[in-house]
Amino acid sequence: MFAIYKRELKSYYTGMIAPIFSAVLLVLVGVFTTVTNLMGGYPNFEYALSSTLIIYLIIMPILSMRSFSEDRHSRTDQLLFSLPMKLSSVVMAKYFAMVSVLGINCGILCLYPLILSLYGTVNYLVTYGAILAFFLLGCALIAIGMFLSSLTESQVIAAVLSLAVFILIYMMGSLITLIPMTSAASLIGCYAIALLAAVVLYYMTKNPVAALSLAVAVVFILTAVYLVRSSLFEGLIQNILSATALFDRFTNFTNGVLDITSLVYYASVSALFVFFTVQSMEKKRWA
Repeated sequence: MFAIYKRELKSYYTGMIAPIFSAVLLVLVGVFTTVTNLMGGYPNFEYALSSTLIIYLIIMPILSMRSFSEDRHSRTDQLLFSLPMKLSSVVMAKYFAMVSVLGINCGILCLYPLILSLYGTVNYLVTYGAILAFFLLGCALIAIGMFLSSLTESQVIAAVLSLAVFILIYMMGSLITLIPMTSAASLIGCYAIALLAAVVLYYMTKNPVAALSLAVAVVFILTAVYLVRSSLFEGLIQNILSATALFDRFTNFTNGVLDITSLVYYASVSALFVFFTVQSMEKKRWA
């Protein structure tokens, strides 16, 4: 596992991906720190981090697009399948390599509050809590991008898919307000989620019977519950979709709140999509 991790990390820094990633992230954070903290007179470094979140939409697809799609395109994925180790170890090695690239940059960001402390009072607990949340949010996006990369052999398609998904996640808070809170609208939304789950199940198992059975069963249960007590569906789809609004959870840290639940949430999303990537690669291994 360590050998794969070292190879992946070295490939990022011997190529252009890690230098570009670091340059864009650190320069943009530096610009917002200068404008918001030094020129604006605010000692809150979390304000600069909050303004920088949008750059994740661009640099995270660049970082994660080659994780598995390049191996599939060059057919070196067969070599990964033949290694004398669990496939989960291979996935974790690649994931930790990308997380290390992000972690090195976040380590540099930890110096910024020390510089700001020369010009004012800095709340280190809140500031470093925000940096940790910034790092864990990046880890969650890396895991999602890695999963999408495992679905295709084209780095371009992987990058475009990741960009589209990240934009959707970034805008989710605003999109939720456009959805009616009625029970009927929530029921239709739940139908759509059930259909999406069936499509994912079919892709993962190639078993149309299992996918169709899942869709029919979920639709039947939802319809039965709706007929018995429709009030349970009021605002339900908004609550479900709000769970995918990763960027919105960073607002608590911007407001000076050390939100432990959001940190656990980011870590859980990372673990979930790493698991999905392992299952995706296992399917390809035995295909």
